[in-house]
Amino acid sequence: MCFILLHEFNISTNFKVFPFKWYHLMQASNDLSLGKSSFQWQNPSWRFRSTSATERALQYQAGQKIHGFTVVTVPDLFLTAVKLTHDNTGAQYLHAARDDKNNLFSVQLRTTPMDNTGVPHILEHTVLCGSEKYPCRDPFFKMLNRSLSTFMNAFTASDFTMYPFSTQNGKDFQNLLSVYLDAVFFPCLRELDFWQEGWRLENEKPTDPTSPLVFKGVVFNEMKGAFSDNERVYAQHLQNKLFPDHTYGVVSGGEPLAIPDLSWEQLKHFHATHYHPSNARFFTYGDLPLEQHLKQIQEEALSKFERTEPDTAVPNQPHWDRPVRLPIQYHCSSFSTCLSDTVVVSFRCPSLCSITDTFEGFTLSLLSSLMISGPNSPFYKTLIEPKIGTNFSSVVGYDGSTKEASFSIGLQGMAEEDTEKVKQIIVQTIDEIIANGFEEERIEALLHKIEIQMKHQSTSFGLSLASYIASCWNHDGDPVQLLKISDSVTQFREALKDNPRFLQEKVLHYFKDNTHRLTLSMSPDEAYLEKQVKAEEEKLQKKVQALSESDKKDIYEKGLELLSVQSKIQDASCLPALKVSDIEPTIAVTPVEMGTAGGVPVQYCEQPTNGMVYFRAMCSLNTLPEDLKLYVPLFCSVITKMGCGGLDYRQQAQQMELKTGGMSISTSVNPDYSNMDMYEQGVLLSSSCLERNLPDMFHLWSDIFNSPHFDDEERLRVLVMISAQELANGISYSGHMYAMTRAARSLTPTGELQETFGGMEQVKFMKRIAEMPDLTQVLRTLPRIKRHILNPLNMRCAVNSTPQKMSDAAGQLDNFMSNVASNKKDRKPVHCTVTILFSTKLCLIITPQEPNFKPCQMKTFFPMPFPINFVSECIRTVPFTHEDYASLNILSRMMTAKYLHREIREKGGAYGGGARVGGGLFTFYSYRDPNSVQTLSTFRKSVDWVRSGQFTQQDIDEAKLSVFSAVDSPVAPSNKGMGRFLSGITDELKQAHRERLFAVTDKIYIHVLHRYLGIGQRTCGVAILGPENDIIKKDPSWVVK
Repeated sequence: MCFILLHEFNISTNFKVFPFKWYHLMQASNDLSLGKSSFQWQNPSWRFRSTSATERALQYQAGQKIHGFTVVTVPDLFLTAVKLTHDNTGAQYLHAARDDKNNLFSVQLRTTPMDNTGVPHILEHTVLCGSEKYPCRDPFFKMLNRSLSTFMNAFTASDFTMYPFSTQNGKDFQNLLSVYLDAVFFPCLRELDFWQEGWRLENEKPTDPTSPLVFKGVVFNEMKGAFSDNERVYAQHLQNKLFPDHTYGVVSGGEPLAIPDLSWEQLKHFHATHYHPSNARFFTYGDLPLEQHLKQIQEEALSKFERTEPDTAVPNQPHWDRPVRLPIQYHCSSFSTCLSDTVVVSFRCPSLCSITDTFEGFTLSLLSSLMISGPNSPFYKTLIEPKIGTNFSSVVGYDGSTKEASFSIGLQGMAEEDTEKVKQIIVQTIDEIIANGFEEERIEALLHKIEIQMKHQSTSFGLSLASYIASCWNHDGDPVQLLKISDSVTQFREALKDNPRFLQEKVLHYFKDNTHRLTLSMSPDEAYLEKQVKAEEEKLQKKVQALSESDKKDIYEKGLELLSVQSKIQDASCLPALKVSDIEPTIAVTPVEMGTAGGVPVQYCEQPTNGMVYFRAMCSLNTLPEDLKLYVPLFCSVITKMGCGGLDYRQQAQQMELKTGGMSISTSVNPDYSNMDMYEQGVLLSSSCLERNLPDMFHLWSDIFNSPHFDDEERLRVLVMISAQELANGISYSGHMYAMTRAARSLTPTGELQETFGGMEQVKFMKRIAEMPDLTQVLRTLPRIKRHILNPLNMRCAVNSTPQKMSDAAGQLDNFMSNVASNKKDRKPVHCTVTILFSTKLCLIITPQEPNFKPCQMKTFFPMPFPINFVSECIRTVPFTHEDYASLNILSRMMTAKYLHREIREKGGAYGGGARVGGGLFTFYSYRDPNSVQTLSTFRKSVDWVRSGQFTQQDIDEAKLSVFSAVDSPVAPSNKGMGRFLSGITDELKQAHRERLFAVTDKIYIHVLHRYLGIGQRTCGVAILGPENDIIKKDPSWVVK
């Protein structure tokens, strides 16, 4: 699955910076999406317990020689950072030794394309299709099932390409490192792989030479999908036009109509000139010894190279002497809100602000957040609250992803005639900031947020670190200096103390007196997609008309050759692999204690949370009338943003930033682990804070429970417009999720409710709300929902904290419950109908089985303004504790790796596809797929493939490894025990499931296949989001929305 990676650590976290520049080979981690995670830096006095690796790292001396590398610096950070240079090639290396078992490796290369053919992106795909040491096709995807990796991927940015992986297993690390090194530096780069991954001309039906020639290719289809996303199109144009004179002026991922201009020879030449150790930066992280990494990298890769002088440096963009204004067009969407224009003013920060100047970048990032983030920021007040548009533009704030930083501010969802008005407001707001500066309390709130980020611990810390330093290091900045965040905070405070107008002068310099300024406006064009289709057809015809009959025959024969290679069973014996015996037989137990606070069940989990306290509460929806269900997501999104108690919404936002790490409420639908037709429906309250701020955090929750504000229609309208716009924008990026949710709707009560809360039904509902001229009725609805939800009688809670602070946390929670329990008017209790968690007091409030719900077949099609499809089919199976669940789980992984990947991605040209199990459903899906109903046929053929027995014990074992890599993925201290709290699945139930996974055999496979997936045995739902489809429209079995 493709996704755009936001920088993992961005001080300005509340506003939306959309670095469109990252194109990913595949979402190969164990989750469907990579969540945002923050760094956690500490002073030496807070240092984690040392490991042998970190202790050894502390002993390195500058100038010391280690396996061909020379130690350059050894800063005394809380993690021990060792910076090295390879003597022979000049390759740069940074190692971060830390007491973390989730070890990470990455190698990044500066890749600077000068055209729109997408050569670095296609090369990123192609190098992972086989190498000298591992010549089998597609070793990257095969290793997903031969390892216990917690993350595997490859990224193409605007000016570099990165290859990272992470794993908790030392042997696995060496295996993956060997595969990655050989792929990057010694790839096969076969022409057939270039055709498959990049682009090719091929008969529409490869076995029929009379069928028309069409464009095919994984990256070609991926970028067609990417360019159907208006936010990404806008962001791409903005960068190209703000930095037009070198590599940032082109599309590194590839512009769809330019991709067919790339030749195989050009691809190989780009590898030869860019993929060299002299142009590389290596990064390792975790508790494994540095010496072993250096030895393996030296022996398997670097020893075979000599130093070169790569010509890949990016020059500074010449500064404009006058501003520029440019228009672009985009496609219309029936799900967008009524106003559709976007305008952004973007500033190139003068050459003084190279991203290698770490303190200047730190200052601008803080300044950006002060200007844009939250309802107290100047631009929020002047642009968002007047409701000129629906939200900030997709690119907003400070962006340090290019060599020279930029700052953008603008609106989307606005009327074309307001363009000049918006530009004037931007100029006026900048003047006001220069004159008035910022309140001291806002600056302190932002610095508090940094302190929270420094303390919060995530499971993907290594990956966050790699992506955080990537851009600065890519342009020869010091990655270690970038990590000294506490030093930057100290320097920032001193600068403010020495010069109270420090920030205003930055605004004056970078924004007021800056002539390198681009105003980019984007307007809807109803014929946009039609023009794109026509342009592609013209490109195709130009290619075809230049072909002789001999050329066409050659294309047909090469198409057959590629099809033959794709269909052939690959011998992967050359690849290293773990064995099932390498998997730990038992899980690590997470101890929790059960108690009560004010009569409410509470789960306490003591963890090394590094001075943080994490609070969650589940509030039942069982008493909520059905007619209010659609409003629940809206209620969740606004309840913490409307004001409460004696605080208006601005003061509430300020206090939340000053005293917490965030407070949120979200919908939660948890299927019962043993009964398909029972579930828990509720909303989940989540917040965190530093230990010293516990009373303040619970005081804020008390005010939200007891006296939320529901009297400001103008504030509600602003929040509704933002929410509706974000939902509409997300469809083209997360279409597969919407397809899967819709397909599941008719199969289980859980699926029906999830469609209501987070599916296309919710997108349409929010669009209707946003277009209502009067929101009085909505305002009246919110207090009704609040009376049913924010009720201590319907709650259960969880607290994660250090052992030393748990007693205090329990006391503060008890006080909170006493405060909210004293206000029980109009609240009705909900009694537990089922108590889960064996002999504990924690009560999951399960909705009784719905007598009126009957699973049924349903096929739904949503016509969308995309050139690609998102396809899903769901089949009703069994819940988590059923004896067949483990077999279905492993079966889904095997079908994905051994059949669906080959048929949907390699042959079909989709960007991704596969099968998964969860919530009592067996789900097929495809992502950015040029096919629609053909893919549904592929789903069914995958069942036939299993039935035919064309798999081996090795295939089953590899599927088990893939499943266990997800089952055993690391869990952060803040989330320990959360699976138990949310779903009632105890460690005992997890261990029983684990043992069933180990016991799966080929005979069990066939049994579950016939029982659940066979024709006539299954109850299924189908959904497709995609372009107009005549076949579907003519088929009366489809519901067309």
